Amino acid sequence: MKVLLIGSGGREHALAWKIAQSPLLDALYAAPGNPGIADHATLVALNVEDHAAVIAFAKEKAIDFVVIGPEAPLVAGLADDLRAAGIATFGPSKAAAQLEGSKGFTKDLCARYDIPTGAYQRFKSAEPARNYVREQGAPIVIKADGLAAGKGVTVAMTEAEALAAIDECFDGAFGTAGAEVVVEAFLDGEEASFFCLSDGKTALALATAQDHKRVGDGDTGPNTGGMGAYSPAPVMTPAMVERTMKEIIEPTISGMAKDGNPFSGVFFAGLMITAKGPELIEYNVRFGDPECQVLMMRLKSDLLPILYATATGTLDKVQAEWRDDAALTVVLASKGYPGAYDKNTPIAHVPEASAEAKVFHAGTALKDGKLVATGGRVLNVTAFGKDVTEAQARAYALTDRVEWENGFCRRDIGWQAVAREKA
Repeated sequence: MKVLLIGSGGREHALAWKIAQSPLLDALYAAPGNPGIADHATLVALNVEDHAAVIAFAKEKAIDFVVIGPEAPLVAGLADDLRAAGIATFGPSKAAAQLEGSKGFTKDLCARYDIPTGAYQRFKSAEPARNYVREQGAPIVIKADGLAAGKGVTVAMTEAEALAAIDECFDGAFGTAGAEVVVEAFLDGEEASFFCLSDGKTALALATAQDHKRVGDGDTGPNTGGMGAYSPAPVMTPAMVERTMKEIIEPTISGMAKDGNPFSGVFFAGLMITAKGPELIEYNVRFGDPECQVLMMRLKSDLLPILYATATGTLDKVQAEWRDDAALTVVLASKGYPGAYDKNTPIAHVPEASAEAKVFHAGTALKDGKLVATGGRVLNVTAFGKDVTEAQARAYALTDRVEWENGFCRRDIGWQAVAREKA
């Protein structure tokens, strides 16, 4: 099978690494890819916003299957255009990708189909939103409706913080993503990420993870795209997974089909495990980044036939087998992230992979033959262990061998699981 992978981040490096292990694979291309992905795939300088160019390349190379990694091309309808050209594609349609592309769309779906989530209101201007916050009080959550690279959410612990977040959205901090704002109830509990594939009819539960959104140790500072993750998440017991499937995933699949937007691809459900049980914070319609890195490390099965079955409506014919070990990833980011940071800073050394650990590239490039950091989140140092404590120790030992002066990381990834394991 000839495969084209769309994307250039740490998630796509993890997918490329796993797809490359498949005995079904004849050739793997990645557009635009990164220097880490280049170890597993032929990089192609395609503009993925130019759908006609992507289709032309796929036809020229006789590509059998396209895997779309990031959310932006999905929300822009790349999967629809590829499928219309007769190319099997992993990823939801533009209509179904609204689950991530519009937080208000997801909230309305939850309201229609009794999917547990926080109470909410949608606003197209600042003053009514401000009045609603004053009525509700804090803590309260303010979200830019559209795609904001994981940064358009403010969990406001004070009314003043909530009002400032509303102004930030409507003043254009997130561009068109903030033209509408969702204000929702603060959910108290422990966060977890749940991943599940759907071909529009069948659901295949994958695995659980826990992300660390805040930039600083102890979950302090502003939200980011994610500073690290581990899998599995102990809070997601078998009973909690079963409830999540029944109360959240299955009603979403049937609701989306009923509304004329059948969903094919991966559900990444951001959950809050509250006293009442699992409640949906939000949906993403692609693998998480950095959660994908720990999932791919733990997946024993061949990934390629599972993704292909999802894309071709035959998900009931495959299964996913997982290692019992824990996996943990630490994000190395450019100093200053998620604010302004220097670009093209040199990375002197990235340690080689071992049986237990691997460094995935995210925001990197080669300039004059030298590896440089081009993004906010740059490297994902990922390791196995018999439990999270061991995986954490191995990941940080490898992190300390990376030579990059402008890099920083959180030093407490996995702290909730480690505390549980020590208890």
